[in-house]
Amino acid sequence: MLHEPAVQAEKDPAFSYKKRLGVALFAVYALIYAAFIAINVIEPKIMETILPGGLNLAVVYGFGLIVFAFLLALAYSAMCSRREKALEKAGEA
Repeated sequence: MLHEPAVQAEKDPAFSYKKRLGVALFAVYALIYAAFIAINVIEPKIMETILPGGLNLAVVYGFGLIVFAFLLALAYSAMCSRREKALEKAGEA
């Protein structure tokens, strides 16, 4: 029994765009995450700040990182799909 892909993958013409976009979005996320880590290392008392709603900054920032990562994933998917469709239309013309 062979375990091969059901469909042979072709060369992706949007690969370089996807790679650059992925690296750029990763860099943005990494900077925001690095700020979170830096605050915790340099001045951890800041994370104890109580915000409106009764939660401390650490909880809000942590959940914010999770939500931001999800939004970045959605943006990446939408931008890649748009590029693929544009390249597909350009190939048909």
